[in-house]
Amino acid sequence: MKFNALEISKRLDGTVEGDASVTIQSLSRIEDAEEGSLSFLAHNKYLPHLSKTKASAVLVSNDLQLDDAVRTTLIRVKDAYAAFTQLLIYWSKEKKKQQQQGIHATAVIDPTVKLGEDVFIGPYVCIGANSTLESGVRIEAHCVIGAHVTIKQDTQLHPRVTILDETEIGSNCILHAGVVIGSDGFGFAPQEKKAYLKIPQLGKVIVKNNVEIGANTTVDRATLGATLIGEGVKLDNLVQIAHNVEIGAHTVIAAQTGVAGSSKIGSRCVIGGQVGIVGHLTLGDCVQIQGQTGVIKNIPDGGVVQGTPAIDYKSFYKSYALFKRLPTLESRLAQLEKNK
Repeated sequence: MKFNALEISKRLDGTVEGDASVTIQSLSRIEDAEEGSLSFLAHNKYLPHLSKTKASAVLVSNDLQLDDAVRTTLIRVKDAYAAFTQLLIYWSKEKKKQQQQGIHATAVIDPTVKLGEDVFIGPYVCIGANSTLESGVRIEAHCVIGAHVTIKQDTQLHPRVTILDETEIGSNCILHAGVVIGSDGFGFAPQEKKAYLKIPQLGKVIVKNNVEIGANTTVDRATLGATLIGEGVKLDNLVQIAHNVEIGAHTVIAAQTGVAGSSKIGSRCVIGGQVGIVGHLTLGDCVQIQGQTGVIKNIPDGGVVQGTPAIDYKSFYKSYALFKRLPTLESRLAQLEKNK
């Protein structure tokens, strides 16, 4: 891919200082940039590199004051780090489009499937009846998509993703390798003689727009109704979301966390790694849960908890400070008893 500094500045709503026609064909760090690359300067500790860099252009913030002139072209923007992140996203998408085009000959696609413009379908992909892939969707190798599935525009599935029947995936989503969406919820009714009867899972999964789901994460279909992953949610690798769970917009959940069935998690929550949340709970908005916490009761809006069972994190640290002293206290108590 090739762009000039002026084209990049227009995309980022910036201004150019220097040669606006200079060609950019790669992105790089400022300290090891080469000619033809674009870098960024977001922290003053990297300022000495600006006079030495070989980058053809550098993104800088509007408020950056320079004492000396520099040889490289500057593209001034409101926030250099945010602008470079936007450029990385755009660059990545354009690179994928150039590398991945069309429908691979080994793909198995039901004749009833509806495909939008510029859809890429990789090797050995299988797509079931009456599914819809909107424009810009990219399906990489060995993915399996069931029947009556909808995947909206510009969503990307990495290799070996499985999307089961009647699932709805929003636009601009990223599903990493090994993700399974729409598997049966863990529902069994106890019977006589300690046997279990499987409960049919007749619901579905709805994933809203701008969601990212990490590798080998699973989201189970609802028993009835829908398991819901809200707008902008980010799930890390190896997360388990059980049937009928609802996760509010822009909540983030770190790796190895499990959420049991029918729990409701609010918006803008931050949940650490290896957290366990039991079923049928309600967690409010803006809740923070520290890593390795076990949640067994509801948490109100803005709650910050830690420990198993979860308690207010300030109380947890007070208790932990005391817990660390228990060996010393035990020794002192034993000595006191001995001196009686």
